[in-house]
Amino acid sequence: MKLLIPMAGLIDKEAEMERLGKQIEKIRKELERCTKKLANPSFVERAPEAVVQQEQKRADDYRASLENLKEQLARISTL
Repeated sequence: MKLLIPMAGLIDKEAEMERLGKQIEKIRKELERCTKKLANPSFVERAPEAVVQQEQKRADDYRASLENLKEQLARISTL
């Protein structure tokens, strides 16, 4: 369940956009790191299957977080 509260006037729009931008960049770097690791045939062949699956789940979680943060940034930019 999501609760929507009007935020206009309650937050510092510029500061929040900057904070979200920093989070997006951090998540983007982590996703890039995971993607490179999973694209490395040596890692995929030598690592235990559980480790590869964990890294894939981590990459999926980063993708979902990145989309969520982008949506938040878009909503705040329209305030």
